[in-house]
Amino acid sequence: MNFRKGRREDYPEINLIPFIDILLVIVIFLAVTTTYARFAELKINLPTSNAEQTPAQPRQIEIAVSEDGRYAIDDRALAEGSIESLAGALQQAAGDQKDPVVVINADARASHQSVVNVMEAARRVGLARITFATQTSP
Repeated sequence: MNFRKGRREDYPEINLIPFIDILLVIVIFLAVTTTYARFAELKINLPTSNAEQTPAQPRQIEIAVSEDGRYAIDDRALAEGSIESLAGALQQAAGDQKDPVVVINADARASHQSVVNVMEAARRVGLARITFATQTSP
């Protein structure tokens, strides 16, 4: 006996509209958060010259900072390690040179404060060009 004669069976349907909405939101999110980097490259042919130019090297003031906080300026040890004495020794080492380069040779185990003291003394004297000397790993 067939009791279901007039009734047909409903198949489940997949509604795609919510999936499309979610995908559009994801695409918008990716478009907004992606950073676009534009690399511009200029190809330049530089002019040539036969003249030899020797750039004038600025005078360097070498400051060595030991592990225990002692200082030496141009291989002369300082008796006192205060900022005032460092500033005076830097002023004397600079002499009448205009804007020399201060090269700090600090020991790897020297305290951070020792290096900052050298930088502060150079600032007080008016020496703005400071660099650090390093060595390459073997």
